[in-house]
Amino acid sequence: MDKDFRSGLRGFDITESQLSILFALTKLGKVEQGKIGETLVLERSTVSRNVKLLEKREVITKSADYRPEIELTTKGHKLVQKLIPIWESLMDALMDKLGNDGLQNLKTLEQKLK
Repeated sequence: MDKDFRSGLRGFDITESQLSILFALTKLGKVEQGKIGETLVLERSTVSRNVKLLEKREVITKSADYRPEIELTTKGHKLVQKLIPIWESLMDALMDKLGNDGLQNLKTLEQKLK
C-alpha cells in the first residue's frame, strides 16, 4: 500500500509528512508551527524541515514572529483541493484491502493503544 500511496502522490512532488501538514493547516488555519507537530505527533525537526520546503514551494507562509505561525497560501489551498480526491481514492483502496475484519482489528488496536 505504501507503494500505491507514493505513486499516487508522485506527480505532486510531496511527501507523506508534507501532505499531513497541508491537511492539518486546512483544518486548523493559521497556527503556531509547534502546534502542527503536537497535532500530528511529528518531531520538531521534521516539522521545521517540511515547513521550509513547503514555504519554498509557496504553498504555506510563515510569519517572522518569535513564535512563528504558519498558514496555507492560495496556492496551498488549490494544491490541497487537487490532493483530496487522490487521498480519498487511496483510502478507499486501503479499506477494500483491509476488509471488515482488518478494519475491526485496527479499531481494536486503536482502543488498546488509548
